[in-house]
Amino acid sequence: MAQIDTVTAPLVIRFSPEEEKVVARAFTHPQGLVYLDLFWHQSSPDAAAHLIRGDLQGEGPWRIGDVRIRVLGCANTDPHLQEQFIPWRDYLNQHPDEYPPEAQIREIARRLGCLSPSGESLP
Repeated sequence: MAQIDTVTAPLVIRFSPEEEKVVARAFTHPQGLVYLDLFWHQSSPDAAAHLIRGDLQGEGPWRIGDVRIRVLGCANTDPHLQEQFIPWRDYLNQHPDEYPPEAQIREIARRLGCLSPSGESLP
């Protein structure tokens, strides 16, 4: 199984050459991959958590069918995505106590049906 659950860096999901978005986190799911939008914790799971169905492949970058997932590059690598990323980075730096701790994030992912890298339910 592909190892994406432990990646805490911002990720880029490319749906097509015209559509890419920066996301906060991604977790393997029995049906594919669940990803969390930036600022997901200020919304509800039905609005901020999304399932991409298919077989997750790769060790980074990853793919599910035609969808590609990779770690966000620096401003020189991904200048077109910095408009999405910078407000997120600034928010995390300015409000560290408002973002859920890793254990809580993993619990939310578990409740969404996500799996650990070993294929078991997240602890």
